[in-house]
Amino acid sequence: MLIGVLLYFLLALALLALWFFASVRAKLVGVAQQCWVRSRAAGAAWCGAGRRGASNTGDVAGLAWSRLRSWVTHYAGVCLVALLLIAGVPLGAAALRSMFPVSSYDHTYSRPVDEQVTELLRGERLVPPPPLPPELFNTREVEQARPMTASASRQWELLDEGFRQRLLMLFKQMKEQHGYEMVLLEGYRSPERQARLAALGPSVTQAGPFESLHQHGLAADCAFMREGRIVLSERDPWAMRGYEKYGEVARSFGLTWGGGWRSLKDYGHVEWRNMTVRKGSDNRPAPSIQVTVKED
Repeated sequence: MLIGVLLYFLLALALLALWFFASVRAKLVGVAQQCWVRSRAAGAAWCGAGRRGASNTGDVAGLAWSRLRSWVTHYAGVCLVALLLIAGVPLGAAALRSMFPVSSYDHTYSRPVDEQVTELLRGERLVPPPPLPPELFNTREVEQARPMTASASRQWELLDEGFRQRLLMLFKQMKEQHGYEMVLLEGYRSPERQARLAALGPSVTQAGPFESLHQHGLAADCAFMREGRIVLSERDPWAMRGYEKYGEVARSFGLTWGGGWRSLKDYGHVEWRNMTVRKGSDNRPAPSIQVTVKED
């Protein structure tokens, strides 16, 4: 891609030079005229010699070869440039293809998954925890960190089955191996709610309706529970250590962690970029390879 842009840039500079600088243009025209005159003279001489020796096939062939060799020798530079142009373009394209393999499938959608984790997902079917009291999600800390969380959907059944099992296994490992109890803040999100969140500005979400995997039941926003309260702040060292472990475990299940995004860091967000999930309901269209997913 970079080499192609550079070549186009050089070509644009050459065209601009021809357009704006008369001296360069005149020089190029003069060189072209000289090459044309010499080529016509050589061609006429070659044709004349061929006609004069037409009575003798052997002589004609020998003379033609001699004239051709002489012409190639005289215009060796022109022949070399022509050969490079003819052979160089496909060879260069082949080299670039090997250096920069092209794929229509985003490599971030496919992540290596631990084999032991895969076996756990195959053999164990976890059940979602009971719903938590609504007042836990109405605190000032939660509202400041994640606006409109109190009205968010925390219905596990609206999540895709494969993603739901990965998320439940993630919760289980975070508690058993790292001592962090986790809670689901939001799972499935309607396009109308996505539009309302997008209206709050890019600090809340950069995704519009159907630009987030929340609309497909393939994303979730989660947080930690400590002493009966939801902890969200990244300024809390305990929570930040938990987020780092959370990201590591999420990646082991083939999930994408929002804390690894380049623009809007979303430490509690995980999503499963599975483009083969079937349609789950009428208000959740099935994702396809054309879906534009933004960091939300």
